[in-house]
Amino acid sequence: MSILENTISPSSAAYQANRDGMLGLIDRMRALEERTRVASAAAKDRFHKRGQLLPRERVALVLDPGAPFVELSTLAGYMFDVPDASKSVPGGGVIAGIGFVSGIRCMVSASDSGIDAGALQPYGLDKTLRVQELALENKLPYVQLVESAGANLLRYRVEDFIRGGNIFRNLARLSAAGLPVVTVTHGSSTAGGAYQTGLSDYIVMVRGRTRAFLAGPPLLKAATGEIATEEELGGAEMHTQISGLGDYLAEDDRDALRIAREIMAALQWERPGKAMSEFKPPRYDQDELLGIMPMDHKRPVDMKQVIARIVDDSDFTEMAPNYGPATVCGHARVEGQAIGIITNNGPLDPAGANKATHFIQACCQTRTPILYLNNTTGYMVGKAYEEAGMIKHGSKMIQAVTSAMVPQITLYCGASFGAGNYGMCGRGFHPRFCFSWPNAKTAVMGGEQAAETMAIVTEAAAARRGKPVEKEKLDAMKAQIIGVFDGQMDVFSTSARVLDDGVIDPRDTRAVLSEALAICREGDARTPQRMQFSVARP
Repeated sequence: MSILENTISPSSAAYQANRDGMLGLIDRMRALEERTRVASAAAKDRFHKRGQLLPRERVALVLDPGAPFVELSTLAGYMFDVPDASKSVPGGGVIAGIGFVSGIRCMVSASDSGIDAGALQPYGLDKTLRVQELALENKLPYVQLVESAGANLLRYRVEDFIRGGNIFRNLARLSAAGLPVVTVTHGSSTAGGAYQTGLSDYIVMVRGRTRAFLAGPPLLKAATGEIATEEELGGAEMHTQISGLGDYLAEDDRDALRIAREIMAALQWERPGKAMSEFKPPRYDQDELLGIMPMDHKRPVDMKQVIARIVDDSDFTEMAPNYGPATVCGHARVEGQAIGIITNNGPLDPAGANKATHFIQACCQTRTPILYLNNTTGYMVGKAYEEAGMIKHGSKMIQAVTSAMVPQITLYCGASFGAGNYGMCGRGFHPRFCFSWPNAKTAVMGGEQAAETMAIVTEAAAARRGKPVEKEKLDAMKAQIIGVFDGQMDVFSTSARVLDDGVIDPRDTRAVLSEALAICREGDARTPQRMQFSVARP
């Protein structure tokens, strides 16, 4: 056993400052998530008056009560719907996460139709494509609860139309991979969105509420002059009795969700068993994760103290601790599940990159998933490091990350700058899951470094021309660059762009990792094939 020793002092002023800063960021995140819930719930009277459930009520009813549910990308689109931080409603118009339906672990995606009738909000397309990618990679059945007014024509962009086709392509890919797509169409499923319903394996429609058509009455009249009611064009009764699009006719939302659960219960699909082995919790309080990370990414951190609070029994077997010591690599378990961990106690140097490459290859040999705890300002620069082969060893590390055939999970804990983001399996390298802590920062470099770099370049260019640079203009340029960089590096900006799978409270890290590891293990053990289904139509 290699038990990590506690070296933090919760009573210290530095710890308390870190804790207060982290709690403030968590409060901000939770307030934004609550704003989205409140905005959707504002439609409650309208929904209930017409006999419908709110979107989050639907999600709650389709999921197994009390089972884990990992909600994804809750900050998607923040500040892209409206530029006012006090009014922006994040979420992208989609509620999505991984949970259990009738004992089967599934990806669940629901139109948040309490907001703008379920139209996709900015970055809602990116969020939907990401959750479909997660379902495909982890071999998860896909349950979607559809009610959408479709694209917002006032915000039409041709690139969204073209890229939007990937949603339908992915539904076809899920089905072809033997991953059942179960859809409850609660309301409108219009135009291209009708294929969101049509490209499903099992389709449940709600009497008097479902509407699925390629052209609604206004467009139909404009295009052909034909006049028809919504029910005649695409109502639930027509589609379940005449067109054959719908498989099941439900009386209301609750009945539709009951049918969806029965469909899942009838699938010949392996249900996750109990944990593989007994385990001991960490020896140190997970609440102490709040005070470990400083708000200033330039201050040093001992990431072993983070590891000590998320792994079983705080037991961590470190590899080559005296070689490239700023790069920490080692083995541990999370709720009995084996994992390799790579993290940073400083920049990546040639020895550290070499060690990390070796460790990644070793984990691949034993089929051990890898967790990257990002906390680095990047790869070291300078004459001595260039001579030591920083580019060569950094490239080998990036190649190892790219080529790894085991699940890789990334958690942004602090800074993730420059090529260090690449070497530590940043979002661009397609980790199986990628989460952030509220204090995390991601950028090509720090704002001050970027501003100083451009100032040096500008002064050199002016010197070549024989013209001086006005200090006021130089200072204004530096301030502008710092503003651009600082305005895009925090998680409220990166997660808004769906550059992670969500921001998590540090205290939830162990629980989220345990679920992610279980999802990866079950997905990798499953051989996709066409699932059989046999149940009488309700």
